[in-house]
Amino acid sequence: MNFSKFILVQLVLSSFFFSGFSQDKTIKILVIDAQKKAIENVTVQLLLANKLTLIKAGITDKNGIAAFTEPKANNYIFKISAIGFVTQQTAVVKSPFNTNSMTINLVAADKNLEDVSVIGKKQFIQRAQGKTIVNVDAAVTNTGTTVLEVLEKSPGVTVDRNGGISLQGKSNVLVMIDDKQTYLSGTELNNLLSNMSSSQVNQIELITNPSAKYDASGNAGIINIKTRKNKQEGFNGSIITSFGHGKYHKNNNSLMLNYRKGRFNSFANYSVNLNKSFTNIDAYRRYFDNNENISAVLDQSSRFFGKNHGHLLKTGLDFYASEKTTVGLTLTGNLSNRDGGSEAIANWKNSSGQIDSAIATYSTTDFKLKNGAINLNLKHTINKNQELSADLDILKYIIDNNQTFTNKLLAAGGYIRGSQATIPSDLRIFSAKVDHNIHFGKNQKLESGFKSSSISTDNIAAYQSYDGTTFSEDLNKSNHFLYQENINALYSSFETKFDKFNAQAGLRYENTNYKGNQLGNRIRPDSTFSKNYGNLFPSGYISYALDSLNTFSLTASRRIDRPAYQRLNPFVFIINKYTYQRGNPFFLPQYSWNLELTHQFKQVLTTTVSYSVIKDYFSQLFLSEGTDILVYTEGNVGRMHNLGLSIALQVAPFKWWSVNAQSTFNYKKLNGYQNINYSSSVNQLLSSLNNQFTINKGLSAEISGFYITTARNDLQELLYPTGQLSAGLSQSILKGKGSLKLSARDIFYTQAMEGLTDFPGANEYFTLTRDSRVVNLAFTYRFGKPLKAVKRSTGGAADEINRAGR
Repeated sequence: MNFSKFILVQLVLSSFFFSGFSQDKTIKILVIDAQKKAIENVTVQLLLANKLTLIKAGITDKNGIAAFTEPKANNYIFKISAIGFVTQQTAVVKSPFNTNSMTINLVAADKNLEDVSVIGKKQFIQRAQGKTIVNVDAAVTNTGTTVLEVLEKSPGVTVDRNGGISLQGKSNVLVMIDDKQTYLSGTELNNLLSNMSSSQVNQIELITNPSAKYDASGNAGIINIKTRKNKQEGFNGSIITSFGHGKYHKNNNSLMLNYRKGRFNSFANYSVNLNKSFTNIDAYRRYFDNNENISAVLDQSSRFFGKNHGHLLKTGLDFYASEKTTVGLTLTGNLSNRDGGSEAIANWKNSSGQIDSAIATYSTTDFKLKNGAINLNLKHTINKNQELSADLDILKYIIDNNQTFTNKLLAAGGYIRGSQATIPSDLRIFSAKVDHNIHFGKNQKLESGFKSSSISTDNIAAYQSYDGTTFSEDLNKSNHFLYQENINALYSSFETKFDKFNAQAGLRYENTNYKGNQLGNRIRPDSTFSKNYGNLFPSGYISYALDSLNTFSLTASRRIDRPAYQRLNPFVFIINKYTYQRGNPFFLPQYSWNLELTHQFKQVLTTTVSYSVIKDYFSQLFLSEGTDILVYTEGNVGRMHNLGLSIALQVAPFKWWSVNAQSTFNYKKLNGYQNINYSSSVNQLLSSLNNQFTINKGLSAEISGFYITTARNDLQELLYPTGQLSAGLSQSILKGKGSLKLSARDIFYTQAMEGLTDFPGANEYFTLTRDSRVVNLAFTYRFGKPLKAVKRSTGGAADEINRAGR
């Protein structure tokens, strides 16, 4: 591996930053618990002492620190709050500050659980440098939902009809769970998130421009789903059960247990989801002759129905070997089962609109996903300025997908044809990562590390065709695909503070090597493909605090999206009689440059202007095969330019009412080639609104919703406006130990998906509706009692260790 470019740039960065800067006049607020452990994601507010007016707010980092630039001369106090802890307030401090640091000890809420319910009313959205944090439990309407449904209503996030996730108007997001990649995409990722209960999730981090510490994957950035983990001493736990009903029932349940004493902390979280669902798709496909006159029409209505069963178990043990060393082991098991069927009627019409023939299609699907994962992690404090962490991850996915299709010609003497397929997949993933952090003084930090990961897959697609009497092997569609991928990475990132500036610059080098082998059969020879390439990915930001109220920041990064292995596999997947899906072994990575300029006024108003350009842009491709078959695949089509403007507002008009609103405007221009030259553009606007109301001490309410105008994620597909409105109530019961939550999602049943797809010689108008209007009732009960805190040194490792993904 050639690292000359990496080493050269690292030396240049080091010499630049070590040349010496004047130190900024700031005050650092360190927040720790009773065991002297740093607490991450704590809200710290700087208030005017006389009027308690909010001047600025911050969120503690993984070291438990929130830093504030010295405001103009006056008297101030700091207010510190976090879920599960009693809110603290400092004595009056005078500016100019006579100290550069303060340490705040947060006390875990014990018997006064009524206070917990009040403190737990954390803001739905929090913003920190480079990320937006969604506190899942802060929104009543997240009750009884899946993780995918929470993402649908998170600010700046959209989910398309195929389950593809976009962030701030850009597709191809890297989805991680607890800082680790899922290694899934498309249908598999959709099924995983659709069977994962939101009650298992604490926060969702939306990171549009990740630093060099993170994998370079994800043009749109990273969505990091952080599951719950209790940190209190003693035995504690909670039970959550919810019952919902739309057209069909929904039932989500979870149990969370934790026991911590002395040097040991153990936990176990289990959830089970039992849901029924439906999806209706109506498609109207028109075929054109050379003179662009309609030559034929396919009018097709499909009704899908299914049952989803999901089980997720996560358990682990943390051992505090010494004040400087912590070792952790986490085991995760996931079982998802989605089975169902569909009924469709396809009417072929001539140019005059008269029906020539009608075909009924019946299908069944049995999809099973099994996942097991082992994580071993180590964190060691070398000295007060240096820290070393290491992660080892081993994952395995077993995916079984069995399908049957039966086609009947609806006419006298009509035929019966069909097919059946067994499509198993086996994924094995290994990942190892080491990170080293070193602090130089109070305002400079260097992070470096390396990572190596490998993924191997074994996919079989065994098809049989049915001629009305017997089944026979279909070697044209059958396939056996083997894939091996290795990614090795090095990174270094330097962060510093000087005067009113904060700055970070980083560089990541990634080398990718993959090989695919499509095994042949009696009528088709073997075929192989491979690729080996390396890239540098710079990233960084610089922020300037104009005063105590206004901060400006500029962020930039270069990123990559590699085609998922499923997209490289050239086997055929039958969607219906007239629509197939096929992989593309010639699919290349896409590269993007992303720039953001942000202004933040306190924690009230955040305005961001962004621009990105993507080379070899990923897009859906629609190919005609024969006279009636449409083949759906994906590939590189050209360039996309995306200009964005985002405005986020957090205000509290009254003590009992808080508002969180965000609007993101994107102008997209796509240029590409697919049999003919394409050029398309769109102006799209995504707006979301969340209202939280405190009715009395134990009763709160929410009204929230989102709306997106005409949008485009692909070269050939235009999406029409859609949105939803939701509402909910939450009542504290059992002296604060429990709560009841009632919610209603998509009240007016407006979250339909509608659009127009263009492809050579034809176009298709479609509508898609789901079981999205649901009323849900949830019950939560917390139990256990914290033990008396055991005093520990600040040198100990933090409870929650960041576990890196691929």
